[in-house]
Amino acid sequence: MKQKLVAALLLSSLAASAQTKKPATAAKPAATKAAVKPAVATAAALRSITDSASYAIGVSVANFYSQQGMSSINSKVVARAIEDVLAKKGTLLSDQQCNQVMMELMTQAQEKKAGAQVEAGKKFLEENKKKPGVQTTASGLQYEVITQGTGTKPTETDTVKVNYVGTLINGQEFDNSYKRGEPISFPLNGVIRGWTEGVQLMSTGSKYRFFIPYQLGYGTNEAGAIPAGSTLIFEVELLEVNGKK
Repeated sequence: MKQKLVAALLLSSLAASAQTKKPATAAKPAATKAAVKPAVATAAALRSITDSASYAIGVSVANFYSQQGMSSINSKVVARAIEDVLAKKGTLLSDQQCNQVMMELMTQAQEKKAGAQVEAGKKFLEENKKKPGVQTTASGLQYEVITQGTGTKPTETDTVKVNYVGTLINGQEFDNSYKRGEPISFPLNGVIRGWTEGVQLMSTGSKYRFFIPYQLGYGTNEAGAIPAGSTLIFEVELLEVNGKK
């Protein structure tokens, strides 16, 4: 299991690294099969294809985790772990412990990367809740009523049909069903928590504006044009609940 986990990790790192590089222009065919020339003089230590592949794996892994915000990896301990696995020795951590540590480290890195967005969102919401008409729920969701409808209110398990506009707190629009000319239908328990909670406050025919903290949105994950840790603003018009207006 450990060998498979390490192999999968290295292969995924190599693939991620390869995808970020532009395709190379066609090169003239070499007259004979020659070893890859080192980029610098010190690379002369790479005496075989195995040495070169081993170094390439190290570069790919280091680049991958560096891009994830992990800059304090102990390379000597990494080397020891590889040697332990390849030599079929007992490892210092079990598979489960390895996964737990990596999840925790990835979470910390994501939170660090999202820090600026998270802080900006907190400041925005702190000021926004003071505005007339803005209400705040126990979860931290903020909303204001633009138009109050009189139809059915949905429950968490209902399917709703809505039109909406989504923006970041800087005003940048990232989605707009009106521009697409097509409302969207979805089960209310299948979307971000801010929508699940907020739309249940609405009656059919209503239009609300929601201010969604990052914890009720996409957390510290990026989502398309939405940066990690973003506070989101949605104007939502509830058209139907389970096909009923």
